[in-house]
Amino acid sequence: MPKHLIKRITPDHDTIRNHKHLRVFGTLLHDANLWHLNRRSAAGAFAVGLFMAFVPAPFQMLLAAGAAIICRVNLPLSVALVWITNPLTIPPIFFLAYLVGTTVLGSPQDTQTFEFSAEWLQNGLDGVWAPFLLGCLICGSFFSLLSYFTIRGLWRWHVINQWRRRSHRHS
Repeated sequence: MPKHLIKRITPDHDTIRNHKHLRVFGTLLHDANLWHLNRRSAAGAFAVGLFMAFVPAPFQMLLAAGAAIICRVNLPLSVALVWITNPLTIPPIFFLAYLVGTTVLGSPQDTQTFEFSAEWLQNGLDGVWAPFLLGCLICGSFFSLLSYFTIRGLWRWHVINQWRRRSHRHS
């Protein structure tokens, strides 16, 4: 995975440090490990970011930042990856999570009774929340682990190819 590509798509240090919601972390944002970009920090950031993308809660960016600080992985990449779930992608992604949860629990899928109203939110979530949350946990864990090992493998492959090119140039 080319370092310059990842650096180009992630926000810079000052933008993250001065973000109004991330100021809550204070001096913890000064840890140099949060800003380094290497195989371990990039793979860990993908794992953190994708897991937090499946957490059905507001302020996923804060959760990803906190997890990145605890795990000491690349903070900008972790925060940026949360945006995989955005207003356009949340419905299909969370519906997939719900389907995974119903399959694992063996419960029937209730896909036709949805209506966005206060009454439905109070009464209609009873049969939906358990498979939905389980599906989010399973999908978040799966994609987190998949991305971690994929990024580590791609990074290793890239480094090996760079070494081979250098050795051929010097031969």
